[in-house]
Amino acid sequence: MNRLLLSLFLFSVLPLCGQSLLTEELDKLIAALPEGSEVGVSIYDLTDKKSLFTYNVNKLSRPASTMKLATGIATLARKDRDVPFSTEVWYQGTVANDTLFGDLYVVGGFDPEFEEEGMRTLVSSVVQQPFRVIAGRIYGDVSMKDSLYWGQGWAWDDTPEAYQPYLSPLMYSKGTVTVTATPANVIGDTAQLFVYPPSSYYTVENMSRTKTSSAGRFKVDRNWLDNGNMITVKGNVDRSSGREINVYSSQDFFMHTFVERLAAQGVVADSVYAFGELLPDSTEVLIGRFETPTQRVLEQMMKESDNLYAEALLYRLAARSTDKKRLTAQDGTKEIAGLLRRLGYKSEQFRVVDGSGLSNYNYLTPAMLLDLLKFAYSDNDIFLPLYKTLPVSGVDGTLKHRMKQTAAHRNVHAKTGSFTGINCLAGYTQTADGHDIAFVIMNQNVLQPIKAREFQNKVCELICKYAE
Repeated sequence: MNRLLLSLFLFSVLPLCGQSLLTEELDKLIAALPEGSEVGVSIYDLTDKKSLFTYNVNKLSRPASTMKLATGIATLARKDRDVPFSTEVWYQGTVANDTLFGDLYVVGGFDPEFEEEGMRTLVSSVVQQPFRVIAGRIYGDVSMKDSLYWGQGWAWDDTPEAYQPYLSPLMYSKGTVTVTATPANVIGDTAQLFVYPPSSYYTVENMSRTKTSSAGRFKVDRNWLDNGNMITVKGNVDRSSGREINVYSSQDFFMHTFVERLAAQGVVADSVYAFGELLPDSTEVLIGRFETPTQRVLEQMMKESDNLYAEALLYRLAARSTDKKRLTAQDGTKEIAGLLRRLGYKSEQFRVVDGSGLSNYNYLTPAMLLDLLKFAYSDNDIFLPLYKTLPVSGVDGTLKHRMKQTAAHRNVHAKTGSFTGINCLAGYTQTADGHDIAFVIMNQNVLQPIKAREFQNKVCELICKYAE
């Protein structure tokens, strides 16, 4: 009897000791954070369905790119989650004597993966038609969304960085150009440049110098204050160097290149391209379509924290949930807000204004993000595709270089989120005894990002070592 009582005592006390030790270690880590910074932490045992640790979980914080978790989960929560992104080519009119007496339309579907393959597919679909002259106009149909090309709260001076493209239903090469410079054979000569994708929409001024330190730091810029597309390459090139840069007006970049490629294949129009909506009539004919699976977009959004992909998913949410023709970001954020309300939160308790977290106006709490993770975990149709997209510690994505040679190596599947003063991490891991864990860490007001990342890494290592 005494042994039985002792066993029951140990069974009830030991888990508390383990959890108490975890709490003690986490408290020490929080106490060591830089003065003036703040953090919210929530750790939940999905296997035992109980909380392991909470700290400031109801404090509103800016989620940065962990906002992409909300966008991704809201997308996967819909029954139409597998409907692909598509870009289509239509014509209206009649064809006679090698001529289309009518108009050609490229209808945008906000596909962020539309690059060279997509452009070749659409151009080929036109070239295969029985006409070589378009006695009308070539239109880009961007009526899917409003004319705002940046989100609320986005920093205007982030342009011309590639992570802030000009948003449009017609995106080509993510609305960016990649410039790669390699040294020439002679010191002091201009470097050799390779610019992708090729298009006459932009021009390049090469002012670089090969292995000439006095030329200064290698730099690629664009006359963005004038909304121009003169790309200037300057500075010393002593080894292969590259940079992505956005171009002004993604939709014009798309259409200019599309028309240029058609002309190169012998298909010409009476006038330059314009923008207009395809209105159904009895003469319309669908002649080409390029599609991208939604799962591929989710993977790029999560693994590489791609803002364009997140905004494309936001507008996809809007398109699937409303009958409106011209969509706004708010139409998409309503879907995310609706999911948060389903989880028990009131609209006045949070703010969601974009899908990527690039905005300074987003506000969520650690508890909200954790509830989203718990919700996803409860449904395999959501959890399994979500889990595949998350960066893995020490392996890939934005966690590729983190937590190596620790207990957390390969054991953390989570989304990062950072910009000035903010660094967050949220996702899933496992304890030493095999329990599934959901966690959220939201560091705010941290001017040294490395301090926040070190804190998060140590928290994850503690969780992975934990056993009851």
